[in-house]
Amino acid sequence: MRIESFPPISDKSSSIALLGTMPGEKSLQTNTYFANNTNQFWKILFTLLNQEFSDDYSVRKQLLLANGIALWDVLKACSRETDAPHPAPSSLDKYISQEVPNDFAAFYAEHPQIQHVFFLGQKALAAYEKHVVAPAKVLHVLPSPSGANTSMSFQQKVAEWKVILKFIESPLK
Repeated sequence: MRIESFPPISDKSSSIALLGTMPGEKSLQTNTYFANNTNQFWKILFTLLNQEFSDDYSVRKQLLLANGIALWDVLKACSRETDAPHPAPSSLDKYISQEVPNDFAAFYAEHPQIQHVFFLGQKALAAYEKHVVAPAKVLHVLPSPSGANTSMSFQQKVAEWKVILKFIESPLK
């Protein structure tokens, strides 16, 4: 099944970028980043920034922007196969093929202050390194927030993600 990603959540004050690979099935259905409740992205971010957790997507977007965080996906479009024997499309990155990257040269031109890019797992980094020719940035890999990443506890993920705090000037920390 051919799928397309969303525009970035960013503004002129974005100082770092968090990059996933491609929105999952639930996110595509709701047109919101990290909509699957098993994904820990939003819980990790609210915890890191010492904020009360919210399910309200507008609050979530504001949390990103208020902290200078851009959120996007490496891929603009791709095919994602079903998870046999289940007929429903899978959200797992391992089923991604026919990758088309987002335009990072244009993104970085619009956001010149972004010097540090954080990938939400190894697959996002691999897709970026495979497809993206853009100005040099400092690249970091964070543990995937996916519910499928059971090799680390929530608290271990939060501890690994703390590195982003060095690169943002948060009014909310």
